[in-house]
Amino acid sequence: MAVSDSAHRDLQSRYSHPRLAEAVFALDARLRRRYAVVEYTHNPSCVFRLQIVRSQSDLVLRDGTRLRPGERVVQLHYWNEQIPPVPQTGMTIGWARQMTHSLEISLRELARYLADRSDLSDIAVISVDAVATMGQESGQLTRIMARYGFEAIARPPPLPIAERLRRFGENILIALRIFAQNARALRSLTHGRIPFFLSRRALEHRFGGAA
Repeated sequence: MAVSDSAHRDLQSRYSHPRLAEAVFALDARLRRRYAVVEYTHNPSCVFRLQIVRSQSDLVLRDGTRLRPGERVVQLHYWNEQIPPVPQTGMTIGWARQMTHSLEISLRELARYLADRSDLSDIAVISVDAVATMGQESGQLTRIMARYGFEAIARPPPLPIAERLRRFGENILIALRIFAQNARALRSLTHGRIPFFLSRRALEHRFGGAA
């Protein structure tokens, strides 16, 4: 899948390995089409896309929201092209602030999208796999995600082999994108990903129209 001239210039300016970045994004686009991962907003600050999946687990969140196997869930995926570029010196406070702003916008746009989609009224839970950075304890990551209402699941059930393969491939794509953008930043990542869950009720309370 070829990119437009403007997109090509953007790759040249943002990435230290633009040809690799172009190949990674082309592969990512094919996989998104295959697994129905879609964009739910045109806001350039949004850092998530979404996929509607079936739950593999049975869990209860703090606000009493119950998720049973087979129920539909919004699974968030990183919108790689719109994640703020990591500086050449590595992740900084400025980058973290920009990412925080993007996360808040992403969740507000998600709340608006779900409110406008009556066909998704049965969905009560949103999930995302957060990537832990080098030296970052799981408790620290849990506290960061809790600021947005997400809850960690300490012992997630074993995933089907197909899902494990999909996540392994996604890890590779994330690593390749970061390497294409800034090879030094790859040192700050591990392969650890922790599943987090957010009830739709909490999403609407924190990021809905009233909020």
